[in-house]
Amino acid sequence: MTFTMKTAAKSAALLAVAALALTACTNASETGGVAQPSGSAAASFDPSSVHKDDSLASQVPAAIKSKGTLVIGSDTTYAPAEFLGGSDNHTPMGYDVDLAKAIGATLGLKTEVQTGDFTGILPALGPKYDLGISSYSITKERLGAVNFVSYLSAGTTWAVPKGNPKNFSLDDVCGKSVGVETGTIQEDPDLKDRNDRCVKAGKKPIDIVTLKSQTDINTRLVNGSLDAMVADSALIGYAVQQTNGAAQKIGDTYNSAPVGIAIAKNDTAFADLIQKVMTKLIADGTYKKILDSWSVADSAVSKSEVNPSVAS
Repeated sequence: MTFTMKTAAKSAALLAVAALALTACTNASETGGVAQPSGSAAASFDPSSVHKDDSLASQVPAAIKSKGTLVIGSDTTYAPAEFLGGSDNHTPMGYDVDLAKAIGATLGLKTEVQTGDFTGILPALGPKYDLGISSYSITKERLGAVNFVSYLSAGTTWAVPKGNPKNFSLDDVCGKSVGVETGTIQEDPDLKDRNDRCVKAGKKPIDIVTLKSQTDINTRLVNGSLDAMVADSALIGYAVQQTNGAAQKIGDTYNSAPVGIAIAKNDTAFADLIQKVMTKLIADGTYKKILDSWSVADSAVSKSEVNPSVAS
């Protein structure tokens, strides 16, 4: 195959997208409880309750319509958004999964949620995945690489072991051990900036414990080896619930930002269609029903937008 400048530009773009995937509120997806919920312990959405919209279905791209399946890329390690559970512990579950199913049903398509590495989903939009639904924060940098359809608002929240036995305070995190998932904006810039201020002030640096799995961070927190952890707001609320209060929220949620469904940059028509579907699901109550079932209604938005304006 001839290597053209167009091919080179495309390859460069994909590399740029891969780099951006390392920097999101949920930049790397995260898991929510010490133990993953399964079976009846987890909420479940029945896609048969959503009816096909013939008008919207007629706008599905021919390539997707011909295969009859909407393929979703998702890093299924972030409860309650996306995780593996069920009786086999390998079934994709979560509110993002339920929303994906609702989108597919509205368009008259089957939905296949494929587990992928968080950093590899955005570069594979188009060739491998039709949509990336994995709690992606919408940032200016990312908007330059992919299209986004907003569907949630999420911020940053902290948690400590029950009773806050080490008297942790957000007013002074210097010298404290803090767990955070690798690749999230909680790691960089939040903790990075806090740590820089500690060092500049001549105080002890933060003992930043970065792990690829939020579940491992949650476990360390409730076992007492961490003073605190910081993560996405929906994750913290779910972690408190799943640990039966062994973890507790501390402080207020801050830096709330839109979360979006990712679509290939060159497919603006499909992005417009997904926005129309989300608007329908919000209007008919399906969206609220799904979020309510996972106890994350606080993250709901009243309007879905294509490539919304963001501060950073």
